[in-house]
Amino acid sequence: MVRQRSTVRAGSSFPLGAHWDGAGVNFAIFSANATKVELCLFDSAGRRELERVALPEYTHEIWHGYLPDIRPGQLYGYRVHGPYAPEAGHRFNPNKLLLDPYALAFHGEIKWHDAVFGYRVGHPRQDLTLDRRDSAFVMPKCVVVDPAVTWGPDIRPNVPWSETIIYEAHVKGMTARYEALQEHMRGTFAGLSDERVIERLVKLGVTSIELLPIQSFFNDRYLVERGLTNYWGYNTAGFFAPAARYISPGGTIHEFKFMVRKLHEAGLEVILDVVYNHTAEGNELGPTLSFRGIDNASYYMLGDDPRFYFDTTGCGNTVNLRNQRVLQMVMDSLRYWVQECHVDGFRFDLASALGRDRASFDHDAVFFEAVRQDPTLSMVKLIAEPWDMGPEGYQLGNYPPGWAEWNDQFRDTARSFWKGDEGVASALSSKLLGSAELFEKRGRRPWASVNFVAAHDGFTLRDLVSYNEKHNEANGEDNNDGHSANFSWNCGVEGETDDANVLDLRDRLRRSLIATVFLSQGTPMLLMGDERGRSQQGNNNSYCQDNETTWLDWSEPSDRDHAFMEFVREIIAIRRARPLLRQEKYVHDQPADGNSLAEPEWLRPDGKRLEISDWEDPQTRSMALLLSRQGERLCVLLNAHFDEVTFELPPIEHGKWLVLADTSTGEASVAGVRGIDGDALPVSGRSLILLEDRK
Repeated sequence: MVRQRSTVRAGSSFPLGAHWDGAGVNFAIFSANATKVELCLFDSAGRRELERVALPEYTHEIWHGYLPDIRPGQLYGYRVHGPYAPEAGHRFNPNKLLLDPYALAFHGEIKWHDAVFGYRVGHPRQDLTLDRRDSAFVMPKCVVVDPAVTWGPDIRPNVPWSETIIYEAHVKGMTARYEALQEHMRGTFAGLSDERVIERLVKLGVTSIELLPIQSFFNDRYLVERGLTNYWGYNTAGFFAPAARYISPGGTIHEFKFMVRKLHEAGLEVILDVVYNHTAEGNELGPTLSFRGIDNASYYMLGDDPRFYFDTTGCGNTVNLRNQRVLQMVMDSLRYWVQECHVDGFRFDLASALGRDRASFDHDAVFFEAVRQDPTLSMVKLIAEPWDMGPEGYQLGNYPPGWAEWNDQFRDTARSFWKGDEGVASALSSKLLGSAELFEKRGRRPWASVNFVAAHDGFTLRDLVSYNEKHNEANGEDNNDGHSANFSWNCGVEGETDDANVLDLRDRLRRSLIATVFLSQGTPMLLMGDERGRSQQGNNNSYCQDNETTWLDWSEPSDRDHAFMEFVREIIAIRRARPLLRQEKYVHDQPADGNSLAEPEWLRPDGKRLEISDWEDPQTRSMALLLSRQGERLCVLLNAHFDEVTFELPPIEHGKWLVLADTSTGEASVAGVRGIDGDALPVSGRSLILLEDRK
């Protein structure tokens, strides 16, 4: 029998969530359309509901109450009363235990059962029916948390955008196979905090680690039934709580904060990949876990028929940021991660959904305006994935000042160029200079273009040069999932091979691709493990592969991969040492003085300027880019032909041309690898050479 508590006070409508003040806990939750909200308290195992408390006050659409004898560690959830009327957009069902949107931690995982659905699964009328089973026995529980932690002298690296080098990584994938760690630390925040792991990142030369989603998520039912896992985590259930799967056994949520502090001590920023565009509740036939049962009509963007969702994410629902309380939740969440957890920025998944007024996108939408004026959030790094699945969803280049964007056009253009496709040279030339045609507006800078050739979503760099086709059979979707247009090339053999000629060509291609990323204006991004040849065996949609397919292999790399890793380190070091490669302004938009760049020159292999007819020629696959500033000159020779091409070199001004990097040989060095005698230089097919005019 669940007890009814009498010792409950009115409490406060602010702040939202469960907040311990040293004597008790104030509970506050938003619901505009509920008729009653009950707080449910559970035993320490989360199995038995001990007490049920009707929150006594309702202020400005906030239900609240104060319990004087509750302490941190208390498990709780909510039951929310109101109309169950899907045809009107309401899906209240007090039989379903609901998660607090502001919970800082969760205890347990979802145990998938039909009881977590608000309707009777399998009934002919589907979601128009009401399921009266109590879902508490299969639901996680929220945890009252004391968020206080001793940070010590934590100093944010505050890396300038123009010097930023992003490393996209997965918390578990980084250390799950690192046998030098104690087993309980592998795949956790604690594992990523290990000095040996951090040293590897520092030695590589990156400045910022961008983590795939770490906000709480659960394994989707359809994946569990197929023996798979939600590995990537793009299905958030709690926007304030770190995912329990990344906390080591016996650890607390403070492990995340400790990890941030350790990374900061090494000068590394922490950027979180966040998913505020949709939640884990899916479409009208999805489970009732939190938002749907608290106030469906407020939290979600509904369709013309409010029984259904206006979905621009491809995940069943779209979060309704036009509602001021829902917007507040997202803003409070972002501030929590910055102020309480000290993170340095965010990458927003499907960010176009955050700027929607239903069918239309507005780069000055209320969410973007709220972030822009916020004194905390406007000072951290903000990166958009600039598309979603809805109408007008592709918005590359249309985000507000202060935002950077994943530049998929850079990715596809670089891949196509080095693959040898026709008619790509002109497009690549703009990408090498920061994609000004996309981003040069409203005072935006070259760093707004996040340049990459491989990311978590798609082929790894090794697979990009090893497979013509995706191989996603392990995902259980008959290889129908994932992108088919990959602009990849297997160099003559699909998948793994022992053919030395094929392997040499693949090595040359991946060096040219990665060099293109780091020699271009903008913000470079490197995918976890690409520096050491990580392969997913052709799987380009590894969202459900929580296994060695996706985990980083820490064993000694092959000679080829070791050489490639050294090349990547050197090309990063060259970028960091040469200001010409990381300009804060577009190179054609700088005052003509001795401290700024002259207009970049594009040259043909014969040394003459590229004319319009050359750019329009689909057979143009070789060109040189000359960057000059008083005392500094760099020249990038690019040859995407299969055969060798000889380049006439620009006249020397300061001393002699020195090779800094050569992707055909794998040589790269900040100090230079060899000098050039003569006025011409042969460049092997599918190769790039970086030259410096040095005194």
